[in-house]
Amino acid sequence: MILSRSWLQSALLCLALAMFVLPASAHVGSPDVYVEGNAGPYKLLVVVRPPLVIPGVADIELRSESPGIERIEITPIPLTGEAAKYPPVPDAMQRPSAQFFTGHLWLMATGSWQIRFTVYGSKGSGVFSAPVPATAIATRKMQPGLGVMLAILGIILVGGLVSIVGAATRDAQLAPGAEATPERRRRAYVAMTITLVLLIGAVVFGNRWWGAEAADYSRYIYKPLQMQAELKPGDVLDLRLSDPGWLKQRRLDDFIPDHDHVMHLYMLRWPAMDVVFHLHPEVAGPGDFSLRLPSVPAGNYRLYADVVHENGFPETIVGSITLPKISGNPLGGDDAEGTSIPLRNAGEPIQTRSSYKLPDGYTMVWKRPETLIAKTPYDFTFELRDPEQRPAAEMALYMGMPGHAAFIKSDGTVFAHIHPSGTASMAAMMIAQAQNRAGSNDAAATQNDMAAMPGMSQPGMPNTVSFPYGFPSPGTYRIIVQMKHGSVIETGFFDAEVAPVP
Repeated sequence: MILSRSWLQSALLCLALAMFVLPASAHVGSPDVYVEGNAGPYKLLVVVRPPLVIPGVADIELRSESPGIERIEITPIPLTGEAAKYPPVPDAMQRPSAQFFTGHLWLMATGSWQIRFTVYGSKGSGVFSAPVPATAIATRKMQPGLGVMLAILGIILVGGLVSIVGAATRDAQLAPGAEATPERRRRAYVAMTITLVLLIGAVVFGNRWWGAEAADYSRYIYKPLQMQAELKPGDVLDLRLSDPGWLKQRRLDDFIPDHDHVMHLYMLRWPAMDVVFHLHPEVAGPGDFSLRLPSVPAGNYRLYADVVHENGFPETIVGSITLPKISGNPLGGDDAEGTSIPLRNAGEPIQTRSSYKLPDGYTMVWKRPETLIAKTPYDFTFELRDPEQRPAAEMALYMGMPGHAAFIKSDGTVFAHIHPSGTASMAAMMIAQAQNRAGSNDAAATQNDMAAMPGMSQPGMPNTVSFPYGFPSPGTYRIIVQMKHGSVIETGFFDAEVAPVP
């Protein structure tokens, strides 16, 4: 790989400031990747914590649910493109305990990556990939205290250098014990003045260079697509996307289907989050989506739209719209809705229930952990029961999966659309897993890879679904879960208070 001067300068800037972080908003506040899958006979739960800056180091944790693993090798590979054909030398993961592995990998460029896991053990070997969108989502800021300390040290260094130059000019050629003449003292003062001016000029020039490099790097900070929502005649919701300027390669006409739909739109009445619609607008033009709305209660709605670019890079686009009461067509296809009590009434705590009564008498049950702590991976497991509290029959896949879940923080800073395989988009998962099958990039191989992912097989489908995820920050969350039996899509609401990391 050929490294340009500008890349090296940016890398040095990132590394020099690596201790000081100012978080930025990207991917709606949930940048960590949680993925569950199988590497041959070994079931893995993978957590990838991408770096805040690019180039940067991703931290990787892996928990194995299968015994017999002897070693795991990890490799960072671009998800698409020519470089995907030439993986670098893999690194070995560390093993703090029998079923737990850790590792660290450099991600050198912005874009869609995969971490490839090659597992060796008593049952043979297997390969699994976790897609990772790599973006710079932070700038590095120096803490005021350290800045003051470095400024004081800099003044001392400048003063010391000026004094050294003055002493050398005045006393270097004097005999031992001799006094400096007035002429030598004047010469020393002139030398000290010139040195001070040169040093001040160097500091000013260096500050300008540093600022220019920081400004150049700031152009690479992730800027999500923007969305303008408008209600048009005939109760048509029009969503027009625009690019605020980020990478030149980003386009508005390269979106690919992700589990059967180009866009997945969550529409939540805000701030109560008591009404939710999971809709699927159709492409109306480059960067333009539309759909005819169903019956919608009046209110302010926050919009979260998931799309995936052809290189596997996912984006969640946020918007809002105020709607009047709409009497539209009945929901059809994969579109679904749900209603609940408000997340929180004034002065009241949230209702941390573990079961949710559905309008048709069915019940959705959350196998709730005793405590919920931020940055901790969990398997969020939900069960659907019929009106007699028996396991629901005729369970069906909802868009190719046993269920979908959305995790939304009460202040709107976190939104994550989760699948049974994790936070990665299914389109990116399919691209990555197809590459793991030598010479199998065709549609049939892709379908086989998708079927091998957790919960993707339909025969004898259970009435439970699990979602691997970890809350990115403490606070109040609402979890919206959708499962399907027969032709009915059920929507359950669950609330959670998440504690900070102890």
